[in-house]
Amino acid sequence: MTDPAATSEGVAPSDSTAAATRPPVTIAEAAAAIRDGSMTSLDLTRACLAAADRLDETLGTWLARFDESALTRAARADEELAAGHDLGPLHGVPLGIKDILRTDEGPTTAQSLVLDPSWGDGGDAPVVARLRAAGAVIVGKTTTMEFAIGRPDTSKPFPVPRNPWDPERWTGGSSSGTGNGVASGQILGGLGTDTAGSVRLPAAFNGITGHKPTFGLVPKSGCVPLGLSYDHVGPMTRSATDAATMLDVMAGPDASDRTTVPRPPARFADVVERGGPSGRGLDGLRIGRLVNPELLDSCAPATTAAFDAAIGQLADGGADVVEVLVPHYRELSTGAFLALQAEAFAWHRQHLIDRWDDYGRPTRLTIAQGALISAGDLVQIERVRHVARARVLELLDDGGIDLLASPTTGWAATPFTGARPEAIAITALHTPAWNSTGFPAVSVPMGVDDDGLPLGLQLVGRPLADGLVLSAADGYQGRTDWHRQLPPLHR
Repeated sequence: MTDPAATSEGVAPSDSTAAATRPPVTIAEAAAAIRDGSMTSLDLTRACLAAADRLDETLGTWLARFDESALTRAARADEELAAGHDLGPLHGVPLGIKDILRTDEGPTTAQSLVLDPSWGDGGDAPVVARLRAAGAVIVGKTTTMEFAIGRPDTSKPFPVPRNPWDPERWTGGSSSGTGNGVASGQILGGLGTDTAGSVRLPAAFNGITGHKPTFGLVPKSGCVPLGLSYDHVGPMTRSATDAATMLDVMAGPDASDRTTVPRPPARFADVVERGGPSGRGLDGLRIGRLVNPELLDSCAPATTAAFDAAIGQLADGGADVVEVLVPHYRELSTGAFLALQAEAFAWHRQHLIDRWDDYGRPTRLTIAQGALISAGDLVQIERVRHVARARVLELLDDGGIDLLASPTTGWAATPFTGARPEAIAITALHTPAWNSTGFPAVSVPMGVDDDGLPLGLQLVGRPLADGLVLSAADGYQGRTDWHRQLPPLHR
């Protein structure tokens, strides 16, 4: 059912009456409700589990649910809060974990028959442990594409995640279950991973917010790798404010991951709350609108129209929008796909030899292509990646540009059968270039297509400018309500 507070223009309602009279749909609302006594963590967790009981058979959100331990943790959260022991805004909030990240409860399958069951025996991944230490209620493990790559596959004994806006359409890959779980209200947030767009694409397809942090800001240890040089772990939520809240807990170096980097000193949620580093929100930001032909030519007319409207909202909020041509954009995008296949093949090589048939067809064919990429190819990819990243930073510096903007993907969620070829082409994804650079990028809802399906706006910033990226996204969401519109299949 569509959110009654929403308008056809996607403009924010003038008051919060609707939000106050319905169950929380954001982490911020849930945190407030738990603390003002209008709802307990146990109430909220039971509501989420009831939604999972009702919706999971249709949507294929869960590979494993931890109902008993989730209810126990929720009851303990209520006791802790009643005793004055407040662990922060995630305390008592139900979250889901993509099933390529280890959890104490187990199992971790990567939605595959191939992964050794003992792989996940090491306990919580660091990022999961941080969420748990902040009081989050871990509801279960959400569905993905096998090993976080490929497309839906009905040949194996795993759920096929479906879109709550139209179950005959895909959720996007590969953080599929977290995406449809947040959109349908089975969880209020969760973890995804992003190697070429796997947080941002399902965020766009499901009408939620998905943030790919700066590379190395969040530890990846305890996560089944796809392309180690391109993998990111990121939050998936309904709003940019919620994503910042989760990122505050998730971010920071860890000795188990040599690629991690120190986090900025300011809390991301504080930066968002005060309207960005300048405190002026969108006012005064210089935003580069991408006009690369390969991007423009791969967008449906409805996507272009929604993006034009989104740019108008950013400009009306005070941003100075200029057109930019990102140097080496095609090379950055192509390099990400080639390199992640090569890195994935290196990890899977022996299993592909020994257990070819146990892999799903889309997965094995995609990973096996990595065998065609030579060491020399990888060296060249890395050389071009380094040069291109420097050139993009020069573009931002020389033009005084704070952020870049584009559609997240050229088309809305594709049907499982009969999809238009241009809608499923790799060129329709506008996400992988930013895995190559490692820059922070967020996808937020920016409207709907002719079928009423969500479309995503992508904002990209400099390394470690995650607070600015999320505050700009929050500024946009303060002017629109696309992120508050609910799909027909919602709790």
